[in-house]
Amino acid sequence: MCGIVGYIGFREAYPIILKGLKRLEYRGYDSAGIALYDGENIKLSKTKGKVDDLERKIKSEISTKGSLGIGHTRWATHGVPNDINSHPHYSKSGDLVIIHNGIIENYESLKKELIQRGYSFTSDTDTEVLINLIEDIKKSENIKLGKAVQIALTQVVGAYAIAVFDKNKPNEIVVARLGSPLAIGVGDDEFFIASDASPFIEYTNNAIYLEDEEMAIVRRDKPIKIRKIKDDSLVNPYVQELQLNLEQIEKGGYDHFMLKEIHEQPHAIKDTYRGRLRVNEGIIKMAGVDDNIEKFLNAKRIIVVACGTSWHAGLVSEYIFENFARIPVEVEYASEFRYRNPIINENDVVIAISQSGETADTLAAIKLAKSRGAFVFGVCNVVGSTIARETDAGAYTHAGPEIGVASTKAFTTQITVLTLIALKLAKAKGTISNSDYHLTLGELELIPQKVETALGSDAHIKSIAHTYKDSKNCLYLGRGYNFPVALEGALKLKEISYIHAEGYPAAEMKHGPIALIDENMPIIVIATKKGHYDKIVSNIQEIKSRKGKIIGIVTEGDQTVKGLADHVIEVPDTLESLSPLLTTIPLQLLSYHIAVMLDKNVDQPRNLAKSVTVE
Repeated sequence: MCGIVGYIGFREAYPIILKGLKRLEYRGYDSAGIALYDGENIKLSKTKGKVDDLERKIKSEISTKGSLGIGHTRWATHGVPNDINSHPHYSKSGDLVIIHNGIIENYESLKKELIQRGYSFTSDTDTEVLINLIEDIKKSENIKLGKAVQIALTQVVGAYAIAVFDKNKPNEIVVARLGSPLAIGVGDDEFFIASDASPFIEYTNNAIYLEDEEMAIVRRDKPIKIRKIKDDSLVNPYVQELQLNLEQIEKGGYDHFMLKEIHEQPHAIKDTYRGRLRVNEGIIKMAGVDDNIEKFLNAKRIIVVACGTSWHAGLVSEYIFENFARIPVEVEYASEFRYRNPIINENDVVIAISQSGETADTLAAIKLAKSRGAFVFGVCNVVGSTIARETDAGAYTHAGPEIGVASTKAFTTQITVLTLIALKLAKAKGTISNSDYHLTLGELELIPQKVETALGSDAHIKSIAHTYKDSKNCLYLGRGYNFPVALEGALKLKEISYIHAEGYPAAEMKHGPIALIDENMPIIVIATKKGHYDKIVSNIQEIKSRKGKIIGIVTEGDQTVKGLADHVIEVPDTLESLSPLLTTIPLQLLSYHIAVMLDKNVDQPRNLAKSVTVE
């Protein structure tokens, strides 16, 4: 979950690495560090805190000269966030320096062996163990750095994306990956190394994505050599053209990436169904589904595996698939699925959902499902990501980069893709009438403009946020399709404002949570005029009788809930099955405004990172 960046070429490395760290800070921001080679020595600076803290420290601490360097922004695993545990890390001799994203699970046993051989350690990290292991192998066997890295990695257990260089051979950087992403930007007489392509997008559109258990030796003046770590076989580098531009990863005039990404949802949803949804023809074109339609049609069940916000999107899809396509669906936390010896059959379809395409638990669930013979379909946002490569087939959401740690447009675009799949299967199976099918296609096409309308309530939502910004607890209630939206709304508030919030099915309120309700408890109720509207009105009356403060998310023109609630936020009318695409919008804005009013770091909430690439 850390961010790594490196450069070797003809430019000054420091500004490239610093800018790259700022773009990767969504991956971790407990601490940061940079190591530069100035032609004679390695200059290293690191600190607890954010990249801005590192930048201030560097100005008074080291020279920034040099055309080779590596940098790191950390989400702590082994060792508390402090200056000493920050990356990069030296080897004992000071000749080698490393940055690392991941976890070395057997570092304690390796550390004991190294201590017996005379090594000492200054940090509590697993990474310092790894760099000293590499040095020990290099010296004892009198071999080159690349070979030493390769041998060392055959002895470690865990996950890693690493970049290592040797001050005695400063014309190369050795990189490797297993379970953590690593991209190499390919320029003219220069190379860039990063956890994703954002640090080097203005310098090159060409990138190589290392596969698991691959390593590369990157030299400025020679072609990249990629090898398999286990058997030393050469791999032919596959250079991809990046589908990313600089404008997409800038704030574009918004105060925060999260706010920008909330407002990008009309465009993102349209991009997600563009070319797939053909309303006038009454068809849905999705190559990943079309090419494997029999797998879906013959499926006895669909198992959805995901984490966090993606899991909530999976819960929405359970309603959608079962309602339209009449296929049983189970929605699993990937982190639990992989460890509980699940029953998986060859006629199961497993849908793995991940914004980043790098989520460690979801990747492990994919590997488990494939080993049991299931057909695995991926839904992710990042082109070329590991999940996109590991699954049998899949569909991209095309949401564009999501930099804010709290997911917003990922949620709505994932639901859009899953809805398209469900409708396509329903049409093929004959489980939906022609009239309902065409009605739903038409309504889905209208969702972007209706999301735009929902965003028009921003000022009203901001005033509600001011009223409840000092609340200590919040309850979110929904029914049917909007129960997962209640869960997602509560998660957003927890993530960025640190206010305790819980989501529940509205009917479950009577089975425990109702005990919490008093005049100080805000309850956000999703009460659109679809589905079980009368039931949820009864739930609101139960809250009202106990003096709870009610914020109702209602259909435009609703008068019943408006007469009961303390506040209402209107969303446009749509089909019940599509309502989560609208009802989530005010919940995102409410969380955002409360967090800003509480002076929280909206884009980088404490203890979190965007891409969870470790267990």
